[in-house]
Amino acid sequence: MSSDSINDNLGGVEIPTGEPILGIKNFSKWFPINNSWNRQTGWLKALDNVSLTVNKGEIVGVVGESGCGKSTLGKTIMGIHKLTEGSVNFEGSEIGHLNPSESRQLRRRLQYTYQDPGASLDPRWKIGKSLHEPLEIHTKLTRAEREKRVKAILTAVNLPEAHLDLYPHEISGGQQRRIGLARILTLHPSLIILDEPTSGLDVSVQATILNLFLDLQKQFNLTYIFISHDLSVVRMICDRVAVMYLGKIVEINETEKLFSDPKHPYTQSLLSAIPVIGGKKVTENFWLEGEPPDPSNLPSGCSFRTRCPKKTDQCLQSPPPLTNTDGEHSVACYNT
Repeated sequence: MSSDSINDNLGGVEIPTGEPILGIKNFSKWFPINNSWNRQTGWLKALDNVSLTVNKGEIVGVVGESGCGKSTLGKTIMGIHKLTEGSVNFEGSEIGHLNPSESRQLRRRLQYTYQDPGASLDPRWKIGKSLHEPLEIHTKLTRAEREKRVKAILTAVNLPEAHLDLYPHEISGGQQRRIGLARILTLHPSLIILDEPTSGLDVSVQATILNLFLDLQKQFNLTYIFISHDLSVVRMICDRVAVMYLGKIVEINETEKLFSDPKHPYTQSLLSAIPVIGGKKVTENFWLEGEPPDPSNLPSGCSFRTRCPKKTDQCLQSPPPLTNTDGEHSVACYNT
């Protein structure tokens, strides 16, 4: 099934492979902190001045500890969270500060998959109805045309047509992820944000889902932002990796270069935690201690300095900028 055959009446800007399809600049999302009297007492800086470019056809991984801002990044790009500051340029259009009605048509080609695959499926609806809904909202296709497209997409994610008459609770977690993908593929997106797409799955099912992502990428000319805490999976599937800490990108590089020669102390510690079969125990290599600082009360200077063995006086003064050092490699550290 070719991507052209499911793209009727949807339009969209075609970006050549390798050219920027998404650019976020000075990207911030702050959540207000209120006391028991519902009076604002401060801000929680979930994302703070993040900049990132994603090229057409690539898979960009986003990794970091829980609470680092990975999921908030994806949801704010998508518009699920309202952007506080900065800009989002998608397929040549600025979408960061549009209202929902203005951005609906532009965001149609930008889709998001939730950590919980069942979250995007109404438990009261059969799967067939859930797959038809996006087409009813965004297209003028007839019932017969929608039926044809839904069945074609279901085949693309390797599920039988019989699943159209089932409810979400009647299928497995892995099958729910396939249905979630099918639902967004009906609109032929150009970029998909995958939020922890393999969490909670058996290893064998993970491998099947990852192979499906790669097959669909080729089949439909997709670009992915791959949010995950599983570094082994990220290394296997991603072209580039961005490492996040407390709402900032601290290092970004091509995947193999990042894994073979990490520069930022936080990245070095994360990668040292990956188990190696037949190698040393994780505890022999892993040195990161303590918890990240409170994001509502960040320390001065570098936010990682409270856990960093390489910190200097300069680290206390001002946060290090994300600086390009060599080609695709950028790092935010004074001591690399």
